[in-house]
Amino acid sequence: MKRQASRSKHQDGSLVDQSHERHSYQRVVDGRKQPIRGLYTRNGTYIPRLAVELANGSKAIKLVPLTRPDGRLVESLSEARASFDKLRTQSRENEFPVLRAVPTLEKYVPRYIAHRKAMTGSDAKRPATVGKDSTALARWITSIGGLRLDQIRPVHMIRHRDQMLKEGYGTRSANLALIALRGLCKHAKLEGFLKFLPMADIPKLREPQGKRKLVSMAEIERLCNSAREPKFKGGRLVTDCEKGVPLRNAEQFADYIRFMAFTGARRCEALRVLWADVDFDRQTVLIGGDGLAKNHEHRRVDFNSQLTSLLNEMRQRRAPDTRWLFPSPQRGGKDLPAKTFEPTFRLAREASGLPHITFHDCRHLFISFSVMSGIDFLTIARWVGHKDGGILIGKVYGHLSNEHARTQASRLRFEPQILKAISL
Repeated sequence: MKRQASRSKHQDGSLVDQSHERHSYQRVVDGRKQPIRGLYTRNGTYIPRLAVELANGSKAIKLVPLTRPDGRLVESLSEARASFDKLRTQSRENEFPVLRAVPTLEKYVPRYIAHRKAMTGSDAKRPATVGKDSTALARWITSIGGLRLDQIRPVHMIRHRDQMLKEGYGTRSANLALIALRGLCKHAKLEGFLKFLPMADIPKLREPQGKRKLVSMAEIERLCNSAREPKFKGGRLVTDCEKGVPLRNAEQFADYIRFMAFTGARRCEALRVLWADVDFDRQTVLIGGDGLAKNHEHRRVDFNSQLTSLLNEMRQRRAPDTRWLFPSPQRGGKDLPAKTFEPTFRLAREASGLPHITFHDCRHLFISFSVMSGIDFLTIARWVGHKDGGILIGKVYGHLSNEHARTQASRLRFEPQILKAISL
């Protein structure tokens, strides 16, 4: 038996084909009873028939209910036609909205983190970076995890950032949280879940730029020597009535601190340097030879007099069963590098009365004294791994060069001076 069909009026008065079969799609007609091409109704909902380009370049037919910006369904024929015309215009201008199942932020974060961990080569991120992003995104899940990716709006991000500031987080932490979310949204856009980045118009918070105090070599030596003094017991400083001992890894810690100060290496870069990276013939040391440097590129630092003396001393004390400059004291039968000197650093810093010193101050010291020694910015940038040709060094450390120049200018004399004769 053929199915029976009749014509009835829609709620706004327009005539549509009415089927006795449930959930079937019916063509919508205009006031002249002519079908509107590509527009249908189903259970009272206006649904357009659209050809959508997929992420792989192919096209597919999609039937998606027409909705208003607030998410409610379109109810009238005039509103449906206007919304349909807008969709077709967006399709021609390549601004077509995503017409596919979009996951919520909570469900997409594990997928994105798994992608980050699987990246290799020059695109790979250090595990610490992925860990920080995971922590930041977990906080986003608590805030807006139930929203679909295409529902995230600037207002949600601004509220989240404001809440972080209220809870005592700094502006840098708030900026990094937004950067983590931006990375996720960029990946979602590549996968076809987003057409635009919702944070595109949100300005970065201005981070306070406090002037960093220049640490002196005398303070570096004071820090290193404090680890050798009998001031410690059970992972803490002894009291006045207690007898202490030096830190067990005091000598290795002192070598590590001096190595960073004489090369400008970052804390993790220094831990991964091998004896094979030290070329005593060419007077250079290779930093980042394992490809795990910040910019995934290695660099060579030329020996200076202090670095030469340090490496010669370390070579004489080198353990025969390791290839690392700073081997792990708990390596056992395995040849492993030291993981961190953080506990030793905290104790030595407390014992020396230098609570303001950080590991990064060693790198800052190297760059600062290189600038004040008159070395050109391009060479310093090559030593420390900057890819901008010295522009950042000029911005951050240029004042040191100016102060040094003024100091040298004060020595200039225009009066006649008696010079001692030089015998040839």
